[in-house]
Amino acid sequence: MPVHLRSVIDALLIAFGDRVLRVVWFGPRTGLTGLATRLCDGPGGRAGIASMRLLLGRTGTDDATRESGMFTGIVEELGEVVATEALTDAARLTIRGKLVTSDAGHGDSIAVNGVCLTVVDVVDGDSFTVDVMDETLRRSSIGGLVPGSPVNLERAAALNSRLGGHLVQGHVDGTGTVLRRSPSENWEVVRISLPDSLARYVVEKGSITVDGVSLTVSALGLDDEPNAGGSRDWFEVSLIPTTLALTVLGTAPVGATVNLEVDVIAKYVERLAQRG
Repeated sequence: MPVHLRSVIDALLIAFGDRVLRVVWFGPRTGLTGLATRLCDGPGGRAGIASMRLLLGRTGTDDATRESGMFTGIVEELGEVVATEALTDAARLTIRGKLVTSDAGHGDSIAVNGVCLTVVDVVDGDSFTVDVMDETLRRSSIGGLVPGSPVNLERAAALNSRLGGHLVQGHVDGTGTVLRRSPSENWEVVRISLPDSLARYVVEKGSITVDGVSLTVSALGLDDEPNAGGSRDWFEVSLIPTTLALTVLGTAPVGATVNLEVDVIAKYVERLAQRG
């Protein structure tokens, strides 16, 4: 059942305490529910659950209260790449998405196939442009997009919205390769390679983001030999008809590259354990 973002914050405070995140009540404020977060220094060093960065983009008209967005992995719209432009060490994309563009403005955050990108301009009322740096092009599948490519789109979550998926930063950790698709009558099981560097963060029944879609890991495995993705590890997700119809995962063929983001909480727990 979807939970309110405040419930998530409360749960994190109980689980991790002030060493990770401190929630501060600022009182009523234009465009906000009054709840905000800040990083704090504790015995374990500087930390923050992605600082949660919960002063999110879609909070109203007070631009002074905006920061880079956090997402939930619930795709709002299947958009389309309209144009690409190669720059010196970056690329500029123009993407059509009527819904996510309807209230977008310069500086807003929109996740494109799970990659958090910043709106540069709104074009013709139904499209927006973004600049993608070389680092992002190398670490994600964004560099392979061409005009006509479908893309998953999600606006940054609002502080007073429900968290239908899980906490997603839009910071891609790596890519995987679709290894197998096993259709069933009412769903489809998709097997995806898992880079060695990310395998320790993924658990059965845990959350993972694939091309911006919040999914539950239904199975994990280890091949005897390196798979098509270059690793031995793999995981599976089970896609319902809605996900198949309304996201790019419905048509991603075997061999396709997909963006992966592991659950950030797992990474912070590991870091805290290492630091003592």
